[in-house]
Amino acid sequence: MNKQEALIDYCLRLGDNSLVLGHRLSEWCGHGPILEEDLALANIALDLLGQTRNLFTYAAAVEGKGRTEDDLAYTRNNYEFRNALLTEQANGDFAVTIARQLFYTSYAWLLFTELQKSKDETIAGIAAKALKETSYHLRHCNEWTIRLGDGTEESHRRMQDAVDSLWMYTDDIFAQTEGDALLIKEGIAADAATLKPKWDAMIKETLTKATLKMPEGGFMMKGSREGKHTEHLTYILGELQFLQRTYPGMEW
Repeated sequence: MNKQEALIDYCLRLGDNSLVLGHRLSEWCGHGPILEEDLALANIALDLLGQTRNLFTYAAAVEGKGRTEDDLAYTRNNYEFRNALLTEQANGDFAVTIARQLFYTSYAWLLFTELQKSKDETIAGIAAKALKETSYHLRHCNEWTIRLGDGTEESHRRMQDAVDSLWMYTDDIFAQTEGDALLIKEGIAADAATLKPKWDAMIKETLTKATLKMPEGGFMMKGSREGKHTEHLTYILGELQFLQRTYPGMEW
């Protein structure tokens, strides 16, 4: 893999994370537990969609084959997506959604903090904008984790169950490729290996405040970097890509 291919893959991966998670959060629209959260989750989904557009647009430009952000979102097959397995997991109840947000957003905040210093000016610019949005997302999921974990007996149980059930997907967030190594050497990408200890500390601090136990060890799911996904992604793409698959080139 050369530098160009590595950069395209990196941008697509980050864009896939935002696209898939944003789609998941959009499923809460009209179904939130309270009106304020209905709006909050929809707004976070819109922020993630904006990040996706920026990353896909840059990936298409680097590729130089005339593809657009829409092509990358709507015409790739599930095995071509590289989003972290965590992002495609079902919403479950509100606690599951919040736990998923806590795990991913803590990573995203650390990632964009580092990518602001990227030697690739476009990547650095995208990261700087995304970090402002992600800071709000992080505060939102931290507050809800603490509120639910340190709330009633029922909310505590549900939040702990959510943390435990999603833990197996967290290592996959930090998986890296040979292309990543090349970009890290060039000062373009962030080294996920250096982010993991910081992420562990952030998650532990929040869970402790929420009177929740941080899982230790256990089986970890991986494979997203090779296009291996859970069954959830196929259903997500079936809904997300329906219009373009049925009526190619259709525009609103």
